[in-house]
Amino acid sequence: MSADTPRRIALLRHAKADWPQVSDHDRPLAERGRKDAPAVGLKLAETGIAFDLALCSTAARTRETWKLAVQEMPHRPKTSYEERLYDASLGELIALLNETSDDVTDLLVIGHNPGMHALADALSGRAEGHALARMSRTGFPTAALAVVSFTGSWKTLEHGAGTLLDFWTPKDH
Repeated sequence: MSADTPRRIALLRHAKADWPQVSDHDRPLAERGRKDAPAVGLKLAETGIAFDLALCSTAARTRETWKLAVQEMPHRPKTSYEERLYDASLGELIALLNETSDDVTDLLVIGHNPGMHALADALSGRAEGHALARMSRTGFPTAALAVVSFTGSWKTLEHGAGTLLDFWTPKDH
């Protein structure tokens, strides 16, 4: 893979979670989340991207979102459960992406807000169509998905380096 390799990263916020009397890390999906997670899986399948790797937060709601979403996808990527995704700042998220092997062309990250929204916003120096305006208008609701492309090595990924290709929320289907 050369320095001019085109890459894509999909940023997925976990589906709607419930608020039972458990730690925040252990919160399960709510009924709506269990409906939205397969829908976002279908959207991921529609992108036609065969992800090389999925990085998923260790929180219960992200793991449950991923378990339901991946069932709708034709290709199951290698999955790594990454505890650093839980409650990560924008800087921590970019540092984590910078660690990605250049063997990975297409990466899926399943995480939390405000990190997923901040990361999508920070990476998107440009946008196709109305994707950036829609993301700005709607925020980054549960089960939202942003797909960003960039060229180069993961080690050099930085603010403004990418193009927002698509932004989708469950209300879009």
